[in-house]
Amino acid sequence: MTITQPDLSVFETVESEVRSYCRGWPTVFDRAQGSRITDEDGHTYLDFFAGAGSLNYGHNNPVLKRALIDYIERDGITHGLDMSTTAKRAFLESFQNIILRPRDLPYKVMFPGPTGANSVEAALKLARKVKGRESIVSFTNAFHGMSLGALAVTGNSMKRAGAGIPLVHGTPMPFDNYLDGQTPDFLWFERLLEDQGSGLNKPAAVIVETVQGEGGINVARAEWLRALAALCERQDMLLIVDDIQMGCGRTGAFFSFEEAGIVPDIVTVSKSISGYGLPLALTLFKPELDIWEPGEHNGTFRGNNPAFVTAAAALDTYWADGQMEKQTLARGEIVEAHLKAIVEENPGAFAEYRGRGLVWGLECNDKPLAGKIAARAFELGLLIETSGPQSEVVKLLPALTTTPEELDEGLRILGRAVRDCA
Repeated sequence: MTITQPDLSVFETVESEVRSYCRGWPTVFDRAQGSRITDEDGHTYLDFFAGAGSLNYGHNNPVLKRALIDYIERDGITHGLDMSTTAKRAFLESFQNIILRPRDLPYKVMFPGPTGANSVEAALKLARKVKGRESIVSFTNAFHGMSLGALAVTGNSMKRAGAGIPLVHGTPMPFDNYLDGQTPDFLWFERLLEDQGSGLNKPAAVIVETVQGEGGINVARAEWLRALAALCERQDMLLIVDDIQMGCGRTGAFFSFEEAGIVPDIVTVSKSISGYGLPLALTLFKPELDIWEPGEHNGTFRGNNPAFVTAAAALDTYWADGQMEKQTLARGEIVEAHLKAIVEENPGAFAEYRGRGLVWGLECNDKPLAGKIAARAFELGLLIETSGPQSEVVKLLPALTTTPEELDEGLRILGRAVRDCA
């Protein structure tokens, strides 16, 4: 692919230095459909990042687009605060009937604001309100958002440093396999909880990702998650599962914790819940935890009705018959086979590959190699990113609707990028 020099001057002179993704993909994008995105010069790229997991059904999914256009054309309500609207009712009914009831999940649904960080902040606030305690336990290499409460339970030192003030009331514990299996699970955590001299304030809750996306595609074992849920129950702590990036089918099942057979007390959902890339977030919690006073946690943009419309269409289209989970797991096997071959063809280059469903990572032994592979992939027409505390993991997040042919094409491009860089 021949890349002409795009005009990036206004981005470089007007937009803040905080911009990041555009630095790795130095072009100006213009159109997108499905798993392909096209820049203003007509170059088309396969997108294996899917809006950091917010486009699980691809760009401009035609079914969702039609529902959105029809709603806008009939002058449906766009901004609704938390008023009752037909669009919100349709979403809540679909979510209850298609997602919650078949899984026997009793959750109440809260609309905390439009972003994942909003959902996390609401979850932390509610846990503290319910338990009357301040401390929250999180895990090494966790990522839960960029607002102050969410940053306090995030592990990445660079992101935490951006807060500018001490981040308090959060305590990190080792994530699954953080100690390479040399210590029994939760030995340190439970000892601290039981020792009156440990200095650990009794936590209100524990917050965890079943797969740490930003942390390096670290996959928690089902038995580890079950043991964590049991520990929380024994010690009177609420269990919060952050399903913002791994929910909405990313790991196969709609919720990433289903495989472990646990029922968290609180679940945070965002990213692909709207299905179309429109901002929307939910905080789900067991009914007995719903002790909010009216308006005690509010926000202007809780009522993004176009997002309700596309969210309901996504549920009705992709989750009513149970086929999406099977398809995602099958396509995940395609990715796994390719990554296995890449690792075997490049001995010594990679520590391992790991993932679930359609989230995968390649951990590079030479940490800068991941960034080089991502840059070369862009030159070859594939959008991928890196993750991990030192950006040492090549991260794959293709849309769940990516075809087997597109998966094969993108993974062959990845293989070539690896050969060119390793």
